[in-house]
Amino acid sequence: MIRIVFIFILIGALGIFFWFLMNPQSSGIINPGSDSSNIERNKSAKKNSVLTLEKIFDNKIDENSDKLITLIVTGDVIPARSVNFQATQRNSFTWAFEKTADVLKNADLTFIDLETPIFASCSLTNEGMKFCGSDKHIEGLLLSGVDVANMANNHAGNYGKNGIDETRQLLQNNGILVTGLEGPIYAEIKGVKFAFLGYNDIEKTYLVSSAEDEKIKKEVGEARENADVVIVQFHWGTEYITPPEERQKFLGKLTIDSGADLVIGNHPHWIKPIEIYNNKLITYAHGNFVFDQEWSQKTKEGVVGKYIFEGKNLVDVQFLPVEIKDYGQPYFLEGEKKQKILDEMYKESKALIN
Repeated sequence: MIRIVFIFILIGALGIFFWFLMNPQSSGIINPGSDSSNIERNKSAKKNSVLTLEKIFDNKIDENSDKLITLIVTGDVIPARSVNFQATQRNSFTWAFEKTADVLKNADLTFIDLETPIFASCSLTNEGMKFCGSDKHIEGLLLSGVDVANMANNHAGNYGKNGIDETRQLLQNNGILVTGLEGPIYAEIKGVKFAFLGYNDIEKTYLVSSAEDEKIKKEVGEARENADVVIVQFHWGTEYITPPEERQKFLGKLTIDSGADLVIGNHPHWIKPIEIYNNKLITYAHGNFVFDQEWSQKTKEGVVGKYIFEGKNLVDVQFLPVEIKDYGQPYFLEGEKKQKILDEMYKESKALIN
């Protein structure tokens, strides 16, 4: 009798054991091929899609997926004054872009701040604060694969409406979209529709779009309704200081609250930190890219931002430090000089959290 009872207990125990194997969700055991495992992987992927300073400044990105879209954004591009003089003397209007063009043109979208009009009758000079460049600099922009140019800045209007109109026509005739003059413009890449806007908060003029609160809300809101991703570039802040000012912080957050996915800053001619707000990114300034300010180390430096989207989501960022030589030609840094710029940028960005 005891032997029969033992056999029944053994059969019952084996039945319970096999039931647990067939139902791992109930048992707490995760089968690698089960739905629970997929749920855990999805949770992990979602966690990894959240932007953090640590993720951004590890400076490693995976661009192997066909679904990824790369947006390149540079610092100030000013092929005027000594840059224009150098290019003319060398008889090479691709010269300023030759050492960086391969990286820029390999992006899906390349977005610059063109802080000068470019037209045929521009006179040569190595001095002054009234900027223009030869229309032949279009060669350098095309070599670099520039897709979108922001003209909402304090020097685009140096030669009045005619200078802006000539520059705009030149860019458009060469397939480069222009923003910062009137409302959003759009570009579609891999089935994802991008909107680009630009606003000037320095020496405001009717010639370009000014950074006015209600205007920003209206135009960014319009772009949000018509695009999957909204990119907004500002010309803002005080020159030659590192921390962002309250005005910049206000405009950046207002723009994200209005529907922007990424806010880009330029103008200060120094690299500024970044800030993550509601899992959206504000890059306060990229520093210089093509310009002739060789009177200090910081004005010879900048970063190129590589912004990686998966569909409509910004999933990673990489900053590529540059240094300018010969009054206008940037090249990518490596080694200690590169790391020093990134470490400083990370330190200043962490300070915004505290």
